[in-house]
Order: sequence, then structure tokens, then C-alpha cells
Amino acid sequence: MFHNKKIFCTLGPSSLNPLFLKNIKKKVSLLRLNLSHIETKNITNIIKYIRRFTPTPICIDTEGAQIRKKVRKKIFLKKNQKNYLGKNCNFNLYPPDIIQKINTKDILDVGFDGLKIKILHKNGSKRKFRVINSGTLETNKGVHIINRKINLDFLTEKDKLVIGIAKKMKINNYALSFTNTAEDIKKFNIILPRKSTKIFKIETKEAITNIKKFAKIANNFLIDRGDLSKDIGIMNIPFAQKYIINQLKVNKKNKIFIATNYLETMINNSLPTRAEINDIYSSINSGADGIVLAAETAIGKYPLECVNLLDKFLKHIKKRDKKWLK
Repeated sequence: MFHNKKIFCTLGPSSLNPLFLKNIKKKVSLLRLNLSHIETKNITNIIKYIRRFTPTPICIDTEGAQIRKKVRKKIFLKKNQKNYLGKNCNFNLYPPDIIQKINTKDILDVGFDGLKIKILHKNGSKRKFRVINSGTLETNKGVHIINRKINLDFLTEKDKLVIGIAKKMKINNYALSFTNTAEDIKKFNIILPRKSTKIFKIETKEAITNIKKFAKIANNFLIDRGDLSKDIGIMNIPFAQKYIINQLKVNKKNKIFIATNYLETMINNSLPTRAEINDIYSSINSGADGIVLAAETAIGKYPLECVNLLDKFLKHIKKRDKKWLK
């Protein structure tokens, strides 16, 4: 159970620098590029830049079948406040034209700080809404429609463009966000080189219902507890995590990685909480093959410290025995 565990890091403004990239060798197994926060025009230069400083493999993490918000100016919205979203507004939705699928009475969970809005009426490419739960409106965060499901393509046009670029640059690792069906897995496998590593992300209730099928046709999975919590509720995450791991581990070849909030405190502080350390241990003890750092290394103040601490703790777990108290 306690064989060598892997660390995946998400790159961003805090970690796209020589200091970080030169000092992660033999500690980090994969460097994640989250396409939700990278423009297509920049991807080639980013890959070249990373390769100047480290041989650590790069993973292209797609946007996938998710609605996101595009916000011109970050603002706080108060309960019962009314406003508009859509074309030429401060607040719009992505992918393009998804606004046409948003209907009156739809309830949107916007981001991760509790902001919820209800659509009051439609007006062409705009929607008037009322805030039903206060929160901050900021760009690129996921949007979840609470009252119904909207079908989206498993890849965005941006995903397809970047995958084309990445293949030419011989990137061998790819992650499919919002893998919902076995068909998604099959289609993703078709468009990528046979020998490339494909990681399928579990982020929805639909994915959980199909997890037994997934276990038979794929070998690498990533549980994203953040987006998953928006679909099944935060209090169900511990049960879902255990269930997913147990189902996927029926096939002993399967590898499972888990993301979200492992060292969240270290975004702003140099040390983790005891609860975070316990969370890491519990995940590894339950069968996870690795931990994914996201905001901690992408935008945090202590990205290298996060990697060093996690690397040290994973080695400590591996060596643990009855002498741990000494």
C-alpha cells in the first residue's frame, strides 16, 4: 500500500520560474498545465520555457465539459441584488453561446465561495438574475447548474487546438476534465497517441455512476474533490472518495490521484494545518497513488515549500513502523 507515491503540481504565476522548476527534480512526477487558465496563444512558449529548466514531464489538462464564467471586473454580489449576465456584460459564460441554453428559473452555483444566482428572465444573449446567496464574482471559476443538466461536448474547441499543438511538441500526458461516460474515454483515446498517458478526471455524479465501467477500460484517474463537491455536496466527498477508490482498485493496474485543498493553508502560510496532514495520510492510506497540488503551487506564496513538505511527508508515510513514536 505504501509504495512510492507521486506528486503532481499545477503550474501558474507562482511556479513558472527557474527557482521552482530547477528544484523539483526527483520530487514531482508531473507538471500540470490547466487550460482553463492558459490562453492558446501562450501554450507553445510555456512548454518551451518549462523544458529549459526541468525534464519533468508535462501534462495538458483540458477544460472539458464544464461551464465557466468570464468576468471583466471582480466584484462582490449581495443577496437579492439584481444584475445581468451575457454578451457585453461584466459577467458572461464560457464556452461561447452556452448562454442560449440558460433558461428562466435556472439556479447557478458560481465558483467556490457560495455565490448562487437565479435566472429571472431571458433577453436575447443576456439573462437577468437575482443573487440568492452572496459571494464574489471572479473569472474562470466553474459554474454548476443546480436544477438540471446541460449536455456539453467532451472537449472545447480550445482543447482540440492545444492538443494538436501539444502532440507536435511531443507531450505524452493528457488529462480529460469532466469525464462523464465510457464514450468520453473512448473518444479521448482515439484522438491521442496510443502510447501517451491519459488521465480521466472524476468530477461529477454522473462519473461516479459509471465508475465500474471506467475501471475496466482505463488505468489512470484523478478525483477532483473541488468540482465534485459542487455536484454531490461537500459532506458527501469522504464517502465518494472511498467509494471511487474501492471501485477503481478492483483492477490492480489502476492508478488514482486526488486533488483539492490538501495544503490550502500554504497558499498564504508557510506551514500546513494538522487537519491537512491528516487528510493527506488518510487519502494515501485509503489507496491513492498520489497527491495533486493545485492552487498551492499555481498561485500560492510557498510553492516550493509545499512540494518539499509533501515529498518529505510521503517518504515519512512509506517508512512508518512501530518506531514512529521515538
